[in-house]
Amino acid sequence: MKHDVLLRALRQAETRPPVSRRRFIRTGLGTVAVGAVVGRQLLRPQAIYAAGSDPIPVPGSPKLAPFHVWAPAALGLDSPNAEPATINNFNGVVGLAYLNGNVTRTNLKSGHVDYLPFTDADMRFMQGVYRGVDGKPRQGTFALI
Repeated sequence: MKHDVLLRALRQAETRPPVSRRRFIRTGLGTVAVGAVVGRQLLRPQAIYAAGSDPIPVPGSPKLAPFHVWAPAALGLDSPNAEPATINNFNGVVGLAYLNGNVTRTNLKSGHVDYLPFTDADMRFMQGVYRGVDGKPRQGTFALI
């Protein structure tokens, strides 16, 4: 049975015409052209700059590197007077909450249900005036979930 399928595939391959020179060259040139365009972008990527209105992030805690955030004392990582805002040069209101609870995970195939706890989920919002990347004062609202 397996051999019949293999023999049928070989017979079909024998009846197909071979690839012509024209088709081979067209396919090769097309591949080279696409490779030249894509390869150029991969070898020489362009720098992407932040928009002028983007805020400057705080340097962040060395304990939470590479994230630009300070963890208040509730987590025991930074000092009690750690900066709750994640934006540098910020003047405004900051709301901060650490949530605890359970997540329900259901396997759709088997119907098995797992209850998984989570602790100290960090949620923040910031609303106020900040200095953007361009150095101009701006007003905005931000959230960190």
